[in-house]
Amino acid sequence: MRKSPLMSDTSRRPWRLARRLAGGVVAAALVLTTVLVARTLMLKPQDVPVAAAPATPALSVNVASAAARLGAAIRFQTVSHQNPAEDDRSQWLALHDWMAHTYPALHAAARREAVGGDGLMWTWPGRNPALKPLVLMAHQDVVPPSPETLSEWTYPPFGGQVRDGFVWGRGAIDDKGSLVALLEAGEALAARGFQPERTVIIVSGHDEETRGQGAQAAAALLRQRGVRAWMVLDEGSAIIEDHPVTKGPAALIAVAEKGYVTLKVTARGDAGHSSAPPQSTAVSVLARAITAIEGQAWPLRYDGPSREGLRALAPHAPFMTRFFLANDWLFGGLLAKQMSKNPAGAAGLHTTIAPTMLSGSPKENVLPQTASVWINYRIAPGSSVQAVLARTRKAVKGLPVAVELEGAGREPSPISSTETDAYAYLADAVGEIAPGVPVAPSLMIAASDSRYMTGVADSVFRFAPNRFAMTELGRIHGVNERISLDNLERNIRFYGRLMVGENQNGRTS
Repeated sequence: MRKSPLMSDTSRRPWRLARRLAGGVVAAALVLTTVLVARTLMLKPQDVPVAAAPATPALSVNVASAAARLGAAIRFQTVSHQNPAEDDRSQWLALHDWMAHTYPALHAAARREAVGGDGLMWTWPGRNPALKPLVLMAHQDVVPPSPETLSEWTYPPFGGQVRDGFVWGRGAIDDKGSLVALLEAGEALAARGFQPERTVIIVSGHDEETRGQGAQAAAALLRQRGVRAWMVLDEGSAIIEDHPVTKGPAALIAVAEKGYVTLKVTARGDAGHSSAPPQSTAVSVLARAITAIEGQAWPLRYDGPSREGLRALAPHAPFMTRFFLANDWLFGGLLAKQMSKNPAGAAGLHTTIAPTMLSGSPKENVLPQTASVWINYRIAPGSSVQAVLARTRKAVKGLPVAVELEGAGREPSPISSTETDAYAYLADAVGEIAPGVPVAPSLMIAASDSRYMTGVADSVFRFAPNRFAMTELGRIHGVNERISLDNLERNIRFYGRLMVGENQNGRTS
């Protein structure tokens, strides 16, 4: 029996609708792909401004002599301990005497004063008092080498030896390398009678690795004197030679740093002999608390300085990387997931949780009445100390534990704008000592003394022009800390460039 035309048409309608829908989806996909590719192709590298003429053509740098002086500075064992009673203050005083003797021209041109104990501040008056001063920072103290790793050092951690094109020792990078480079640049300029256009203030804290009292005192003194700085520059980021986005070098200027707080979580239980344990001990309750806290990790957020930095580097990336970065409005979640595969990348996208210390029973067969864990948090911009405390308490709700602050903690720093003359000037200086290297903002996941300068300047940056491969970064606070002679010379010329000032090469303040 033949089907009627009506029945045949009715049976074909769903297929026609499906074909139309499929055609619409394909058309929409083609339009979307066209838009995504167009956005990718539109990305062009931003030219890093470079001064018309070198700012410091007459700055003579004898890097071999500078390296020997850095080696001498490393030999002063200015080790900061959590307990200040363990610090050997004579080492700081000897370092101070050495600096005054080694850099006489700078000490004659600049007024040096002690702040906060053994912190130091040099004020080098500028020719134009109407200009806001430039604050350059580098700290004197270092972390101790781990006793169990001493045999792994190629050269003694406080030997300050110059070998194989490097200066070796604790503080070579963090942060005596920068401190000596600042003094070398200042000495070279002052020795030839130079006076900066704007006042230069060098702040050198003595306890950055622990309490930060030196930098706090310097910041308080500057505020008391009504100083409003044009820019503050401290340690932090660097030039990464093998950046994963550019597949080549990238200069990262940290425009903010994360906050910091440690919480102590304490569980209670019945004390007694381990041969007859209760169903739950203080230690087992504490273990559940740690698991609950880590189970409430902060979600990854593709925003802030990390996103801004990747956008700045996107034009220098291979096509497929550029494709995703240019369209992060669509691929932000995917980019965050990809970045989180690296611990440092993940740290730039959220507040981190790190249990670091434990206490419990003094003996293996004794049930402790209390067991505690100290958890260190690095707080992302947009969050706060109180938010961390509240989230942690919520995570352990229902468990017999107490959560309390260890100290006051520190809030995340404000984010310094990249749309200022100060940032442009800093990028200009980077472009001069590292031509052709893309410059991008970043978030510092560690901490620096610059965090105390929030009330002193709107523009606070963290950067030194060391060129490092990613594998070299583990030497900071680690075994075989060292700085290459090339990096040392680059630092000296960079700081000299900043001190000379933009008016020296035709730019305006």
